[in-house]
Amino acid sequence: MSDGHRPGDRMPGDRMPEDLARWLGRDDLRIDQIAGGASNLTFRVRTGDDDWILRRPPAFVTATSNDMEREWTVLQALGATDVPVPRVIRTCADPSVLGTPFYLMDRLDGIVFRSADDVTHLDAVQARACTDELIDVLAALHAVDPAAVGLETFGRPAGFLERQVRRWTRQWEATRFAEVPDIDETVRRLGSSLPAQSAPAIVHGDYSFNNTIFRRDPATTMAGVLDWELSTLGDPLADVGLLVLYWGEIAESIWTGTQAHRSNPGFGTTDELLERYARASKRDLDDISFYVALATLKMAVIMAGARVRVAGTDPDRARQLEAKTRLLASIAREAAEQLS
Repeated sequence: MSDGHRPGDRMPGDRMPEDLARWLGRDDLRIDQIAGGASNLTFRVRTGDDDWILRRPPAFVTATSNDMEREWTVLQALGATDVPVPRVIRTCADPSVLGTPFYLMDRLDGIVFRSADDVTHLDAVQARACTDELIDVLAALHAVDPAAVGLETFGRPAGFLERQVRRWTRQWEATRFAEVPDIDETVRRLGSSLPAQSAPAIVHGDYSFNNTIFRRDPATTMAGVLDWELSTLGDPLADVGLLVLYWGEIAESIWTGTQAHRSNPGFGTTDELLERYARASKRDLDDISFYVALATLKMAVIMAGARVRVAGTDPDRARQLEAKTRLLASIAREAAEQLS
């Protein structure tokens, strides 16, 4: 957690907390940044009576301002569904307040399962129940009719997979640091093996334990799904493919080896995860290798981009990222080779 901000200190973007206090009509704000970086920023905002979360993009990345609108739009739409999400309190598209659009939502009291330390309170039976909850909530999200909640124009489902392949191919060309044949072959196979898309649905874009929060009691019930900045309408199996990537052994070496679900066998295997999703969603997973390959390609390209950004300032980090890029690329190719 960063240093706390109180009236009189500056928030990112050189906007004073007094601006937020004035907008809210309150004079007793306490503001603490709890997450930050190049992605959207998260602050805890407290008054004598209230405890909220404020989400906003970094002031220096104006292109992400639309992410705020996407986030609060989908949160408001899902508020009346079976998908647990925080309640949106107020939204603000006026940059004169904090310099960027932002919104306030309820702060959920619970635990995010980011590391092994976060799940030490769970026994094997509870761990499996948490896995089931993770999958059942994802299936519930994918069962929501976008038109029924006012999200029929939230994205373009038609051609979603083809656009995804093109997008990550272009991104690779923009960040290519060397010849990586595994990426090129994965791209070729994905482009020639596009499956028939699953029925369109709301796609979270980065669904995992890291972006959900579970209640403290009962410990196996999800309090809410967080971080909707990548949400859209498209093929929901893209969410499943990415979750499979996060769940597998490869994730332990790529993401520091602290995955919560790998610390207790009760959380279950990838096959058990997929079986649960297939039963809950009634969707056909015969082409899941395509979605896993696509998700792994995406992560390889993201790693390549990170490597390019640090190559001139941190050679050791650049070498680590290059190794991870090549490892992910090889895993992506293995998955792509399973395609017909």
